[in-house]
Amino acid sequence: MISYGRLWTTMKKKNISQYALIHKYNISPGQITRLKRNESVSTHTIDMFCQILKCNVEEIMECVIDED
Repeated sequence: MISYGRLWTTMKKKNISQYALIHKYNISPGQITRLKRNESVSTHTIDMFCQILKCNVEEIMECVIDED
């Protein structure tokens, strides 16, 4: 499973709020909801977040291996 938990930590470190993502960077609220739910998003979306946050992909997402 892909987890976007690191995204919220990186946003906090960079002082970028969800409000700023929506209103300053024109990220749709639906995309933010998908990320909160660890649902699929496009590589374009991941790239936009990397550009906005000036970070690498591993600072936004990680693969969590199921133990089943």
